Amino acid sequence: MTVIAFLVGVVVLVVGLAVSIALHELGHLLPAKKFGVHVGQYMIGFGPTLFSRRRGETEYGIKAIPLGGYISMSGMYPPSPSRAGRAGRAGGGFFATMVQDARAANAETMTDVDEGRLFYRLPVYKRIIIMLGGPVMNLLLAVVLFTIMLSGIGVQTATTTIAGVSECLVSSASAESGCTASDPPSPAAAAGILPGDVIVSVDGTEVADFAEASQIIQDSPGEQLAIVVERDGVPRTLQVTPALTEREIVTADGDVVTAEVGMVGMTAQSEYVPQPVWAGAEMTVDSVQRVAGVVVQLPVRVYDTAVALFTGGERDPDGPLSVVGAGRIAGEVASVDAPVLNRVAGLLGLLASLNLALFVFNLIPLLPLDGGHVAVALWDGLKRLWARVFRRPPPRPVDTARLVPATFVVVVLLIGMGAILILADLFNPISVFG
Repeated sequence: MTVIAFLVGVVVLVVGLAVSIALHELGHLLPAKKFGVHVGQYMIGFGPTLFSRRRGETEYGIKAIPLGGYISMSGMYPPSPSRAGRAGRAGGGFFATMVQDARAANAETMTDVDEGRLFYRLPVYKRIIIMLGGPVMNLLLAVVLFTIMLSGIGVQTATTTIAGVSECLVSSASAESGCTASDPPSPAAAAGILPGDVIVSVDGTEVADFAEASQIIQDSPGEQLAIVVERDGVPRTLQVTPALTEREIVTADGDVVTAEVGMVGMTAQSEYVPQPVWAGAEMTVDSVQRVAGVVVQLPVRVYDTAVALFTGGERDPDGPLSVVGAGRIAGEVASVDAPVLNRVAGLLGLLASLNLALFVFNLIPLLPLDGGHVAVALWDGLKRLWARVFRRPPPRPVDTARLVPATFVVVVLLIGMGAILILADLFNPISVFG
């Protein structure tokens, strides 16, 4: 059953990632169609085509390697500038050949296409909208997934309803697992608190959940507190004196420390509490900042991952992952011994985080990423603005083909980093459950 659940988690991750990629490319496709750009292909994946169908002027299809996608727009590169009637060159050798091949491939996309439907002919703002459409689609999908997780399912919260009361109070440092005749009764049992009681207030302070009640109790060892509970619809006031005990607590910084606190020996029932509908958007904003921090330090973090891989060291649990690592975590989440809703929420959170990673990563201002195309459009706009301000002739469009060598270097680096992460996820994986 656990193996099947693990495989289900992996399949959910793969399907969810494919849907995320499809929506990302749809985010490019819709504004491109809206602005009249000729789109030759809309493809999910890379490599050999498994399935395709042409509708109108666009071929829609799925390719064999589901690690990305693309749309093919006519005129991504402007025509090559001419000098004395000859095509411009980027230099000699390998990179010059790459530039010329890119120009030739681009020229094919513009065959029999009206000049007004070429991408480079669009106003700067329209080009930016098209290129940002993909990342924005991933951002919106993350908001939707987080909203389903937080507002649709809810956050598992300890309520004010008492689930159990300890007969005696045994220190957490004690190795004993049960009560003995010498153990004193727990303060909760001595006060007459019973399972099913609903806490209304503690020491005159109304509480909305068990955490608020626990905080007052922990801060008041040795002090008699009046606890108002509702039992069978009738309010009752009970007097309880928290005992001083050592217990592990989580600080505001997230550190776990041992401290002397008050304890009465009772536990609460848990239930899923739906959060406000804007909670998903708030979590998205908070998560974007965290993901952006990882992406900004990506080369350093990949280097640290490589060192941990070859030395056998422990990886940073908040470090970058490959698709293999994400699939492994999805399988662990799906197969963990926990309620189904917990596992569903975990998978939703994982898919939302992957979409945020796609959003942030694609904003990097380097070709072939979407952010690189945005940077080119902005540079083109600045050139045009400069010419208007100083009353100069309109400049030629930015010759994007000249950036093909730099694009090639970026692609090689991305492939290298991806290979390191895949190897690390195979031989030195991160486990969310230790």
